[in-house]
Amino acid sequence: MLNNNSQIEKAVNSRSGPRVSRKPRGRLLPFLYLLPSALLLLVFMIVPIGYTFYLSFFNWNLIAPTKQFVGLANYVNVFTDPTNQKVILNTLVYIVLLVILNFIIPYFISLIVNFFIGKMKGPYKILFFIPSLFSLVVGAMLFSWILNPVSGPLALFLRDFGMKVPQWTNSGAMAIVVICLITNWKVFGYNFILLLTGLGAVPRNILDAATLDGIPKWRVIWNIVLPLNKGVAIYVFILTIVQGLQYVFTPINVITQGGPYYGSSNLLYHTYLNAFVLYKTGNASALATVTFVIFLILLFIEIKFVEGRKQDAD
Repeated sequence: MLNNNSQIEKAVNSRSGPRVSRKPRGRLLPFLYLLPSALLLLVFMIVPIGYTFYLSFFNWNLIAPTKQFVGLANYVNVFTDPTNQKVILNTLVYIVLLVILNFIIPYFISLIVNFFIGKMKGPYKILFFIPSLFSLVVGAMLFSWILNPVSGPLALFLRDFGMKVPQWTNSGAMAIVVICLITNWKVFGYNFILLLTGLGAVPRNILDAATLDGIPKWRVIWNIVLPLNKGVAIYVFILTIVQGLQYVFTPINVITQGGPYYGSSNLLYHTYLNAFVLYKTGNASALATVTFVIFLILLFIEIKFVEGRKQDAD
């Protein structure tokens, strides 16, 4: 019996020993799996962001071996320089137009398709999503050809009625509208599908109960559907602003190059222009930092109102 007990204790000790020694390995293993992604994030995201913030306190032309420390002068210049003020105003105009074209109108159409049409949702999704498959460069060239004031199809059509296409590239306001239309051509279908999917997730029993009670459909939409779909709506709203400001970079670069006289430029394109064309690295870094802070605020709003609601629901 004693021999059997001692053999059992040895077996237990031999089994428990390796388990204790493997615990540190088990704890380190997830970090080892995450290490490649963490290194990529560090090299291509965190370090460039930190270095951009560092450069925003210097006056440097990207070529000279030395940098002149100027403190907060670049940040003051962002909000006091007339050109930067014009670019910031253009950015606000872009945001307003993008929200109208890429959020409000797709939301309105998705409500009509979901609650007033009902059937044949698939063809609408395909029809609106097809432009999203094409490059923005293709869209910019296509719109430039169609809206060409001299030889474009629209100009030739209007010429028969004694009208003409205005020189929209010479007007900053008209150029902004056309650039937003190009972005809308690209983004509309994607946002439409997201919003339509969110509306389809509203519990059907609530809608059926409201219908049985004789509540008008517009009140059902306003008082029930829109509040229940607020998480998806806020997500698409923020996505419209962030991606929209990024997407307009391509048509600006292809068609107007920020002109005339910075009339169609925005914060992202002006940052690129200062950094890699005018070689005003400090000013460009300050603009990039301000834009990054704006995007962080939008991300915080998205986390608070969308992710927070999901956690509360769980």
